Amino acid sequence: MGRRIVAEEKKSAPKDTTTFKEAPFLALKGFLMGSADIVPGVSGGTMALIVGIYERLLNAIKSVNGNFIKLFFSFKWKAVFKEVHVLFLAVLFFGIFSALAFFTKVVPLQIYMFTHPEIVYGLFFGLIVGSIYILIKALERFSKIEMGMLVLGMAFGIWIVSLVPADTPEHPAFVFLSGSIAICAMILPGISGSYLLLIMRKYDYLLSEIGKIGGVETLDGMMGLLPFILGAVVGLAVFSRFLSWLLSKYHPQTIAVLIGFLIGSLYVIWPYQHREFVQQVSVSEVEYMDHPKVQELMENPPDTNLPEYERLGEVSNAESSFDEMKQVEIETVKNKMIRSEPYVPGWIGSKEGDDPNVWGGVIGILAGILMVCGLERLREK
Repeated sequence: MGRRIVAEEKKSAPKDTTTFKEAPFLALKGFLMGSADIVPGVSGGTMALIVGIYERLLNAIKSVNGNFIKLFFSFKWKAVFKEVHVLFLAVLFFGIFSALAFFTKVVPLQIYMFTHPEIVYGLFFGLIVGSIYILIKALERFSKIEMGMLVLGMAFGIWIVSLVPADTPEHPAFVFLSGSIAICAMILPGISGSYLLLIMRKYDYLLSEIGKIGGVETLDGMMGLLPFILGAVVGLAVFSRFLSWLLSKYHPQTIAVLIGFLIGSLYVIWPYQHREFVQQVSVSEVEYMDHPKVQELMENPPDTNLPEYERLGEVSNAESSFDEMKQVEIETVKNKMIRSEPYVPGWIGSKEGDDPNVWGGVIGILAGILMVCGLERLREK
């Protein structure tokens, strides 16, 4: 009986087969996953499924189990590295965090989502449309049962993305809960962890805490992220095992549900949307009117079509004849999306005054579909 149990454990958590030769391609796949997780409506799990590492990812997460924790705290390092899929996880997360750093520090993707939404969302829309075709083609079978599961997954996906964000606290306990829920969604294709963070009003909070790292507020940023990270670890440990069990027992049906999630997510990724925002205003500093920063804001008004910008607020001692005696508040304004409604330019859902970048969306969609061809080859690497 003991031998049978050991054999079953080995079957459910296979050893890491990652090689150093594969590492560059795996890092690239991780980079694509991290890039997808930044965009609300797109899931890192979607990208893992597209590039062919989804089940390996679940197995790697499962390898961090009770035996691993026992060996870790017993300081049996050699056994620890044999137990967990170290190379796979290290290379993959290097790619993921590289994408997060690149698209927040170097190329601020969250800004382009505001300034060029049709192109950004069009790219991911095309990527997912092409991937749906490839995944359906790769299904072992597609009977009435799989069709029913696909429709069920699609309905659930549409329901999730149609939820309206609610006001939530920034207490560490809720941030922990947000991390647990979001990380489950991030490994579910079609269910966007970023979008659920947006619904729970923790998307901007998380990006702002990440943005603090590397500056004078690094410690504050790390402390703000800690509850989220702990929640993510707990969520991963529980949910990955459930998903892995489903894939081992009901593989075609589970994949069909995941494809349904992808189809449902297209509703919120469609590049032409009426997006509704609320502004959160805070006073970042108070300066005299002759301060260079104040003069710069007076001469060059901020672009309000950005996720975050600074503007001038109330003036103190405004009756004074001298700028040196006047003080003005410099406000930090954050635009937070609370609702989006898709439309077809010039047709269904269009409103008077709409001026979308139609060709930008079309080009983005075509580029995403073409990218799928390259990603299909990457699946084989």
